[in-house]
Amino acid sequence: MEGEKSESLGKLTIGLLIAAIFIVIFNSVQISKINGLEITGAATENIGSATQTVNLASGPNVLPKGVPNIYGKELGISYDDVSASNLQKAEATIKKLALFDQQLTLTGKDLERYIAVASQISCEYCCGADSIIFPDGQTACGCAHSFAMRGLAKYLIKNHGSEYTNDQILEEIGKWKTLFFPGPITTKAGILKDKGIELSYINLASNKYRGAEQGAPTTSGVQAPSNNAQVGGC
Repeated sequence: MEGEKSESLGKLTIGLLIAAIFIVIFNSVQISKINGLEITGAATENIGSATQTVNLASGPNVLPKGVPNIYGKELGISYDDVSASNLQKAEATIKKLALFDQQLTLTGKDLERYIAVASQISCEYCCGADSIIFPDGQTACGCAHSFAMRGLAKYLIKNHGSEYTNDQILEEIGKWKTLFFPGPITTKAGILKDKGIELSYINLASNKYRGAEQGAPTTSGVQAPSNNAQVGGC
């Protein structure tokens, strides 16, 4: 009799434990849906795969993390290298990308692709140029961030042109621009979220919604980092 009571008590305890675990998981999922920002885009896992969604349930953080696919290991760089917590490493990474702008020369179809991509993005937080290049592909902005963005575009077109579409290259440039200017782009993310606009790195960092963050209040709860307006010098 005593054994049966112990067995019943044990089953009840296990049942309560399973129920508690289920409740915790359910609540976590619901909270992530309420508080999380979602960033969409290819090149988050595998280049050429279907568009994937990254659920940023931990909070309003639009900064990419980890090692970029394909070129990250080649160049020995990570998105985490550009951070206000280690400005020396950030500057070194920016310079590494910037070198390709000076070292690589594109011609023919490669140059056409480069112009098509680089003309869609600017370094507006450093200068007022319409984009980081002129219509003929020449340098339009002399800040270090622009050199880095142009350098990455040239590198990917020259070395991995068949693995990246133009939009995927623009998205990669947009990820680095988000790291360079985390403050204003985080604010922009809140504005776009309020307006129901997809939070992709192209929408956040290209010229598509340039200036959307200026003078517009946000009700989404997305706040810009207080001391991270810019990482790396112009």
